[in-house]
Amino acid sequence: MSPSRLPGSRERDWENGSNASSPASVPEYTGPRLYKEPSAKSNKFIIHNALSHCCLAGKVNEPQKNRILEEIEKSKANHFLILFRDSSCQFRALYTLSGETEELSRLAGYGPRTVTPAMVEGIYKYNSDRKRFTQIPAKTMSMSVDAFTIQGHLWQSKKPTTPKKGGGTPK
Repeated sequence: MSPSRLPGSRERDWENGSNASSPASVPEYTGPRLYKEPSAKSNKFIIHNALSHCCLAGKVNEPQKNRILEEIEKSKANHFLILFRDSSCQFRALYTLSGETEELSRLAGYGPRTVTPAMVEGIYKYNSDRKRFTQIPAKTMSMSVDAFTIQGHLWQSKKPTTPKKGGGTPK
């Protein structure tokens, strides 16, 4: 018997790369993976929950919610942000965050095509326990932000009404 095969020996068996005292018949686990490695800190599931349980909850919002969730699935982005109309947290659009430029690009909904950090007024984080958004006292966008509001003057006002033809003042 070689020294590496002696019972109770903790010598390393260099031929098969295992400890000599370890059982040789332990099969490798081939079942489903229980832990899924997060891919570059994505908030896709948080936004999915926020849209389903808070922003676009209910049967009446289902078509819009499904369209937006479809856009999320198609997108290759890792970080999504919701644009609210104001502090009442009314959903307007979904944006993606570009890590290099800190510019937000609209993916779906109504709002400016791109949003720069200077346009942002309030920043919000989604609380999945309470199923609501809470404003956070931050001024810069980061990967921990889930929603934002823009300054009021950036919203397009209603289209100006044009006077009807022939309705001018008589001379």
